Amino acid sequence: MTDLTVTNRRVDSSANEDLAELARHGATAFGYQADLRIDRKLAELLRLRVSQINNCAYCLNVHYGAARNFGVRQPVIDTLTAWWETDFHDDAARAALAYAEAITRVADATVADDFAARHDALAEHFRPEEILEIIGVVINMNVWTRLKLAEGVALGPAEQAAS
Repeated sequence: MTDLTVTNRRVDSSANEDLAELARHGATAFGYQADLRIDRKLAELLRLRVSQINNCAYCLNVHYGAARNFGVRQPVIDTLTAWWETDFHDDAARAALAYAEAITRVADATVADDFAARHDALAEHFRPEEILEIIGVVINMNVWTRLKLAEGVALGPAEQAAS
């Protein structure tokens, strides 16, 4: 993110030690540099999809780049907002993406009604410890997107060096 500026327009969450620790712990345990059992590309797609749903510009910037760095192909990244309309994802990834959307949109009554079915579909493809990691990745990403939204993080062009 060297070619842009990041500005907190509302608050700086690092001023609250407990909130900062919550964010650090989640990043360490389930962030994009964490050592996970689940496939790194899948984990990054889950993070990116949560960022898209929650409209977090900061997180989108970070996770579009991270997805590319982990080798996710550009067409897969470009079509993630309509992943169900593509043939890029196997049944396991589809179940994980649907589950990530369900956790993120749980307040939507239509999603809440279907939550058990989405969990069952996930359980067809992942072991219990992997499901827990998927849950951790998605919840952690929801924490980060909401934290950055609360901070009022704005991205802008990098300041040009004075001549």
